[in-house]
Amino acid sequence: MRLNDCHNFSDFRHMAQSRLPGPIFNYIDGAADDEVTYRRNTESFETCDLVPNVLRGVSEIDMSVTVMGQRLAMPVYCSPTALQRLFHHQGERAVARAAAKYGTMFGVSSLGTVSLEEARGISSGPQVYQFYFHKDRGLNRAMMQRAKEVGVEVMMLTVDSITGGNRERDKRTGFAIPFKLNLAGMLQFALKPAWAINYFTHEGFKLPQLDEHVDMGGGTMSISRYFTEMLDPSMTWDDVAEMVRLWSGPFCLKGIMSVEDARRAVEIGCSGIVLSNHGGRQLDGSRAAFDQLAEIVDAVGDRIDVIMDGGVQRGTHVLKALSLGAKAVGVGRYYLFPLAAAGQPGVERALEQMRVEIERGMKLMGCSSIEQLSRKNLRFR
Repeated sequence: MRLNDCHNFSDFRHMAQSRLPGPIFNYIDGAADDEVTYRRNTESFETCDLVPNVLRGVSEIDMSVTVMGQRLAMPVYCSPTALQRLFHHQGERAVARAAAKYGTMFGVSSLGTVSLEEARGISSGPQVYQFYFHKDRGLNRAMMQRAKEVGVEVMMLTVDSITGGNRERDKRTGFAIPFKLNLAGMLQFALKPAWAINYFTHEGFKLPQLDEHVDMGGGTMSISRYFTEMLDPSMTWDDVAEMVRLWSGPFCLKGIMSVEDARRAVEIGCSGIVLSNHGGRQLDGSRAAFDQLAEIVDAVGDRIDVIMDGGVQRGTHVLKALSLGAKAVGVGRYYLFPLAAAGQPGVERALEQMRVEIERGMKLMGCSSIEQLSRKNLRFR
């Protein structure tokens, strides 16, 4: 399968599956428990229909948005995701360059494989730093200070991952960082030697944001132990409020799903919230972000930027979320499969397809700008 044969999310997923060893593909593709929430994230869009208007003069389309003070040329950004160098040797470098080309925001994770400094040097566009709350408060402050010195615009604290989800696909293969594969997992790696050649002929795997604080490269700590031993499950709203004050810039909470929590985010001075269930990778059976979007927009949308991610695979999904009141939409797997399939050209092709789909959808909806999208354009079954 060639990159030119990829015309939608499913095509990119299929191409990535053909190139990645099973354990790594399933790490991207998998979710928690029975993966009910993972499936529901995309299915939720199917219960909502678009109602287009015609004869509205849409020869020129403006799909730009401003979110948390950042101007984006398109209402979709590349949400921070971990371990990207495992999927393709270019990792975050490919995503940063592609995001810069399309004038949108991208994020680097605490578990990213390229440093904040290098990512900032690649793209001058808006950059998000996603981090977790550690038991070591000094480490939290040091990570924020590093991001500020680099010039990161938006701090994004993930609040739904105080412990890791039950990802049974990974258990079946023994997938872990560092690698601790069982026999079934090793056999799947043997079937995809091209991945191993690519991986081992480029620079060694590392986690630059944590190198000074956690020795993962030497195998002394696994990713699972990082979540269980270093992250602080006792984190409270008071802790986050202090971080918001220390950052004194755009601060976003990722993983908000209830109206009560959305209101608390407003009260402590957050600039934005991301409605997210972590791609179904944490609490299976939790609500889809799109299903919860209207309720939260109605409660706080006039006081804070409401963003959503989860299950977005089409431009029409984006238009439905924006019509409900989301300021922008984050994507994860949508660009990770293209990254795994073809590196930077893959990410660029995926973003271009999304841009074209949004533009086409807006024309067919009779909207020349994002501001013209509203709930009048939607009907729920």
